[in-house]
Amino acid sequence: MDWNIKVIMAYDGKTNIWELIPDIYKTVQTTGWFNEQHSMELSQGVSKRLAIHFNETKVPRLRLSGMGSRCPRALWYSIHHPELAEALPPWATIKYSYGHILEQLVITLAKAAGHEVTGEQDEVTVDGVTGHRDCVIDGCIVDVKSASSRSFQKFKDGSIKDNDTFGYLDQLDGYLVGSLDDELVRCKDRAYLLAVDKTLGHMCLYEHQLRIDSIKRRIKEYQEIVTRIHPPGCNCGTRPEGKSGNIALDTRASYSPYKFCCFPNLKTFLYASGPVYLTHVARLPDVPEITHGRQRTANQPERQIYH
Repeated sequence: MDWNIKVIMAYDGKTNIWELIPDIYKTVQTTGWFNEQHSMELSQGVSKRLAIHFNETKVPRLRLSGMGSRCPRALWYSIHHPELAEALPPWATIKYSYGHILEQLVITLAKAAGHEVTGEQDEVTVDGVTGHRDCVIDGCIVDVKSASSRSFQKFKDGSIKDNDTFGYLDQLDGYLVGSLDDELVRCKDRAYLLAVDKTLGHMCLYEHQLRIDSIKRRIKEYQEIVTRIHPPGCNCGTRPEGKSGNIALDTRASYSPYKFCCFPNLKTFLYASGPVYLTHVARLPDVPEITHGRQRTANQPERQIYH
């Protein structure tokens, strides 16, 4: 494979990846575009995605979607002891389903706007690690991401390049490297994140330059970690929690379902903004403490929390 391949953009001279969002905006400002074909593709696509989300039991293995920066200890436990993962609360399972619905809607809108959409959910493989790309639009790998208004700003201003908390760019590298021999993919040196503000509906396109060596090093490193007999050390990030001397997990580490494998004595406190995970408590916070999904306040019995 010759990695020095020039970019080929529009597939017929009429559509271009950078015209995608303006074309979608124009489309939704008209009436009559949502036809029977769009209705069928949207309903079938959403149903298929939700069936996987709610019903599929994932086999513990390395995936291209998990190639972002990860704690080696948490990674090891995810393969060798998946039963120790912290269970998602029911509201989180529902919340994460929104992304699947929105992603399928965006793909339907791209088709309705006259853009070439192919390769939906095709499996790709890089050095033995597989994944499923979202789609190929106008010959370009595109991964659709739904985001809060605050997170959306990182895609819009390009700061995700230096602040890629959840490894989205590593995922893109994997999907593109795994698609370099695919004739559907004509743009061989870059890929795109199509971000959608799930609160306001704004959209933006972030262009990412391919990093072949980076993703191959990452895969090799992770393959070595998961073949170890014993769990490696933890490198979860932490941050000061206020000025009390308390130390909390950073955003990425707090989302890890194996954070209690990394920190067996981790303390969880329910602030108004959500749970905060403290690795070191210098001063006891004046908020309820949660133990294994339950909260307890002074002079109150344990009770399940659902808010």
